[in-house]
Amino acid sequence: MEIENFKNIHLGRLLKQRVDECEISNQRICNFFKCDSMNFNHIYNSESIDVIDLLKWSKLLEYDFFRLYSQHLILYSPATAHSELSSKLSKTKLPCFRKNIYTKELIDFIIESLNNGKKTKNQIITQYKIPKTTLYKWLSKYNNENE
Repeated sequence: MEIENFKNIHLGRLLKQRVDECEISNQRICNFFKCDSMNFNHIYNSESIDVIDLLKWSKLLEYDFFRLYSQHLILYSPATAHSELSSKLSKTKLPCFRKNIYTKELIDFIIESLNNGKKTKNQIITQYKIPKTTLYKWLSKYNNENE
């Protein structure tokens, strides 16, 4: 499943795309959700859906739709100062996750944007808040794989 822009996620279209790719019938979806009938067009036209439903769709379609939002957070959330972040983390009882975990898909997306001329190195560093050294390591490590 390709997504060009992690900034604007239209979940319904992505669900429809995955259903089509997996060739899953409406009857199977209804059986999975334990319902007689569902308004699929309403779901496929929705930009977002309930989190519990998204979890069910992720299981049914064997695809982590939550990762789309994680990538959005990595790319578009503002950077915070380390001391500010650590003080916030120490006050929470919620599970703590590192923000700067870059997936292979994200790295490929960045390198492809660079190779296609859509973005320059400086634009990537500035827009996505990726350290310069990290970008250059990615280029030396992964750019040869993509060629």
